[in-house]
Amino acid sequence: MIQDAFDVADGAALVADVCIIGAGAAGITVARQFAGTRHEVLLLESGGLQEEPATQQLYAGSVADERLHSPPDRYRQRRFGGTTTIWGGRCMPLDPIDFEERDYVPHSGWPIGRSALENFYPLANSLCEAGEFKYSVPEAFDPQPRAMIEGFTSANFSTDTLERFSCPTDFGARYGRRLREARNVRVLLHANVVELRLEDSAQRLQSAAVRTLRGGNFSVSARLFVLATGGLEVARLLLASRSVLKQGVGNRHDVVGRYYMCHLAGTMGALTINRPLASVWNGYDVSEEGVYCRRRIALTAAAQRRYRIGNFIARLHHPRITDPKHRNAILSLLYLAKFMIPYEYGKRLHGEERASPATWLRHVGNVAAGPFDAVGFAWHMLKDRKLAQRKFPSIIIRPKANLFSLDFHAEQQPNPASRVTLGESTDALGMPRISIDWRYTAGDVETLAKSMALLAADFRDSGLGDLRYDPASLEEEMTRYGAYGGHHIGTARMGSDPRSSVVDADCRVHDVHNLYVAGAAVFPTSGQANPTLTLVALALRLAGELRRELEAA
Repeated sequence: MIQDAFDVADGAALVADVCIIGAGAAGITVARQFAGTRHEVLLLESGGLQEEPATQQLYAGSVADERLHSPPDRYRQRRFGGTTTIWGGRCMPLDPIDFEERDYVPHSGWPIGRSALENFYPLANSLCEAGEFKYSVPEAFDPQPRAMIEGFTSANFSTDTLERFSCPTDFGARYGRRLREARNVRVLLHANVVELRLEDSAQRLQSAAVRTLRGGNFSVSARLFVLATGGLEVARLLLASRSVLKQGVGNRHDVVGRYYMCHLAGTMGALTINRPLASVWNGYDVSEEGVYCRRRIALTAAAQRRYRIGNFIARLHHPRITDPKHRNAILSLLYLAKFMIPYEYGKRLHGEERASPATWLRHVGNVAAGPFDAVGFAWHMLKDRKLAQRKFPSIIIRPKANLFSLDFHAEQQPNPASRVTLGESTDALGMPRISIDWRYTAGDVETLAKSMALLAADFRDSGLGDLRYDPASLEEEMTRYGAYGGHHIGTARMGSDPRSSVVDADCRVHDVHNLYVAGAAVFPTSGQANPTLTLVALALRLAGELRRELEAA
């Protein structure tokens, strides 16, 4: 059932077997696995069914460097379904190497291997509505589609791994009905957890204190608690729960909020491929079940070890939209329509610079010079993205010559100095707001520098093309748009040593026997992959662990 916390009596003491805090991808996945069982589940969500400004404002906070990180209330949605209500739907698993301890990646290594998730990835793929769990061209397609770059071979990069795209699926809209109909699951909207209250021994969580924006107060007691509020709010709530331990819950060794990662991403370079147009494919392939799939240029695990760098992929991309020198009507149309594009994607498409009147007029001129291209593209986006149930995933421009830039996405090293802390100001509920100090390392720049140099050499040696870029501008390009969007990773990292981690291999908070964390906050490393698919797989694994614990009691 789905109810509203506004209707809960002030001072009430609610009881459940499992209390899940946060109804995003992770929280809904855990709750869904309990639907129809004999265990009573209470799922608490701060927001309602739609975006609400007063609730969204609870996410506001400060950042140390606004050039490097967006405001904390951007890229996140405080509502039923969480940030899946606005995500792009990109899915891919972490690679086996991402789980390994690598001596050239400081603080790397998961306490579990990729094998621990193999049984959960297929169902996670299904829940994300990304089709079958097949992430290479040979296993996903028969017959094989055309090559990404005909004739390109490399000892360092592959071109046959895939990204698969969700509809994108809004977990609240898609799975809300199942939770509404489950007699053993109770969803409470507008329920803001403001403190996790420990028992005096500090070894168990006694209750969660809940407030509403209308002044209501109540508590929830449960045998097991799951914190699934996203990478930033997980750290905030653990740190703000100080009634028993002044450093917060799970923070005996000052690890909560540290090792904060996103991904390194940007667009750079000019790649000219010396082959006919038909020899290059930069678009989407569609699987038998109708799922959009796209190939990438991916640095192999062997190359990562050989050159001692992190994970890296690149996609063939159009020139930078903001520069009218591209003389492309479609790109200029996108520039002129930037006020219609959500902040989350507009920042990467356009940046935040303001155009001069002369630049604006040159974009208008580009559109005027190619009106049929612009109209055709507008119709494609209306039909295949705006109106389609499974949306065309992104902007794909087929160039009139084989000239591309590279859209890169790379692993960020864990860094204890990159962190989320509590600020001085408080929100409308009296909770401290967060302060974000996101930092990158010299190792992050090295990953990009060596990957680009290797790729340029491989194209040159193959005789297929020429990749040109300015090595001196690598760090500037890597940080042009700052930390990558909604990928909030590592703030309650998983590990076997409580001195350097917050949760154990089962996602249980060290020293707090009945508190678990679900979501990308527990990732010890980021890999190159968007986190949603893996956090859903981890949530499925966690749900199984919770059920076993309840049934063993």
